[in-house]
Amino acid sequence: MGEVKLFWTWSSPFAQRIVWALKLKDIDYELIYEDLENKSSLLLEYNPIHKKVPVLIHNGTPICESLVIIEYIDETWNTSTHRLLPDDPLARSNARFWAKFNDEQVMPSVLNIYVSEGIEQEKAKAPALENLNIVEKRLIGKKFFSGETLGFLDIVFGWIANHLEIVEETSGVKLLDEEKFPLISAWKDRFSDIPIVKENKPNRDMLITKYRYMRGYILSQ
Repeated sequence: MGEVKLFWTWSSPFAQRIVWALKLKDIDYELIYEDLENKSSLLLEYNPIHKKVPVLIHNGTPICESLVIIEYIDETWNTSTHRLLPDDPLARSNARFWAKFNDEQVMPSVLNIYVSEGIEQEKAKAPALENLNIVEKRLIGKKFFSGETLGFLDIVFGWIANHLEIVEETSGVKLLDEEKFPLISAWKDRFSDIPIVKENKPNRDMLITKYRYMRGYILSQ
């Protein structure tokens, strides 16, 4: 299917999604690391609007934004036995809705805790917990967000398995209590045990170091 390259950085949960999708589809690709503090001219050329990773290059053509890239991968390599999105149009639309809910509400609400302190941080907890409660209900009667097997929404919510505990540790706020969120907690363990997830996860100590640095910098501004 041609040459595939991925512009990424190891700490980005959005870029991590694409690695999982490519691995699930058994697609050969080249990783191109981007230092986001010193972005390459190629990244700026391929993604002039947002100037960020991930960017997938397929046969010389760039595809930007992680949700768009995952759908592109699923459609382009659609002969794979592992389809990420459901075939039913209504189910596909529903998956897209919850993916947007994650990116536009769940992740930002958690980020608000990470980038605040004191009273403001305390205020930020309620919407984050409310959003996680909504996510919890999406797992009722399911092993994965996509049903019995890992799919599109599991990749989208995958940051919960790798990054949420890093946010908790570096911000000092516990969100994912196992008693309050038993379904997310069980899904997290199940998701993390999948070989392609386990073998392609960011280094925890490195993530903590980076998150502490970024939080300190943000709060100092």
